[in-house]
Amino acid sequence: MTAPSSTHTGAPRAGFPQGPQAQHGQQGQQGHTGTAPVLDPLAALRTDADPPTDVYLTGTVFLDIIFTGLDSAPVRGTESWARGMGSSPGGVANMATALARLGLRTSLAAAFGDDMYGEYCWESLSRGEGIDLSLSRTVPGWHSPVTVSMAYEGERTMISHGHEAPPPEEPAPECPPPARACVGLLTPGRPEEWIATAARQGSRVFADVGWDETGRWDPADLADLEHCEAFLPNAEEAMRYTRTDCPRAAARALTDKVPLAVVTMGERGAYAVDGRTGESAEVPAIVVEALDPTGAGDVFVAGFVTGTLAEWPLADRLAFAGLTAALSVQEFGGSLSAPGWVEIAAWWQHVRSFDDQSPATLRRYSFLDAILPEAISPWPLRRALPTLGFRRPS
Repeated sequence: MTAPSSTHTGAPRAGFPQGPQAQHGQQGQQGHTGTAPVLDPLAALRTDADPPTDVYLTGTVFLDIIFTGLDSAPVRGTESWARGMGSSPGGVANMATALARLGLRTSLAAAFGDDMYGEYCWESLSRGEGIDLSLSRTVPGWHSPVTVSMAYEGERTMISHGHEAPPPEEPAPECPPPARACVGLLTPGRPEEWIATAARQGSRVFADVGWDETGRWDPADLADLEHCEAFLPNAEEAMRYTRTDCPRAAARALTDKVPLAVVTMGERGAYAVDGRTGESAEVPAIVVEALDPTGAGDVFVAGFVTGTLAEWPLADRLAFAGLTAALSVQEFGGSLSAPGWVEIAAWWQHVRSFDDQSPATLRRYSFLDAILPEAISPWPLRRALPTLGFRRPS
């Protein structure tokens, strides 16, 4: 994970067009700057002594270009035409956007190129989503990392290009800043010192992990978990690190390293164990027609963090995280597809009116009745245009 931490060296250039997230934000899914969020999940818990930031995270922002509607994988030596295409900020921007759309005050420290891709991503995240980028920076002469993602048969293939951003000339003050929570990506063989600092400051740290390209799957690479409250790997990652052959057994084994282990199991749902209390919960996945799975794991983490900070029961947190991830795979891209409260409310209104889900599912999500605003849009919702951004008329 790249962890740029110096302040941004200048404001976004005036006149750059808002991206698709800006249009979405104007519909009410914005964070703590700009228009108010539809719902603040922490409203009942906030006090004057709270830090200004709910969630801090850092990492690499990519410009994602997503092709969908492919019937099969591209064949060498041929040209394939996709029926759909989208562009949006990706990488760590997926999770930052998902958190902001759920009403959490989100701060992101990242490097942005000074090319048009970088300007577009900055504008989309800052003005479009209300994400605090005061700890981010623009790097002159550094081009933005780019990922091309091809979605087909419920899976995706990605090609990425980019270079690590040069280190900042001087560190930013208060980085990481005081925050209710932080989300960190553990990288094999590379400790993240900021995670320990955040924990000492009182932040609740939620950790994710990437695929271990070395193939070692060394449990020692998870040493930063000693500073974390929760760890959210997928089933394959969890089983490889714990040398187990069952996701549930892997989750139980991980509680030796971290208080709360949450293992996602794809179409089988998710399983969580709280090592402090012995409580466990398992929630099945919601059946949906997947268009693009890009960023679904990030959205799941954002949903779980939201429920945890709101002090919901473990099973409700797990169910909510799975719901937000399921809603995200029905749309283009990672950040572009992250649902906000309007989408969640519209889904809940829809499933109670039609036979899309089982009675057990309706009972499982009945806790939403006490949380959600009244749905203000029909289902399915019309999304913002998934394009790099139109120029405004002069």
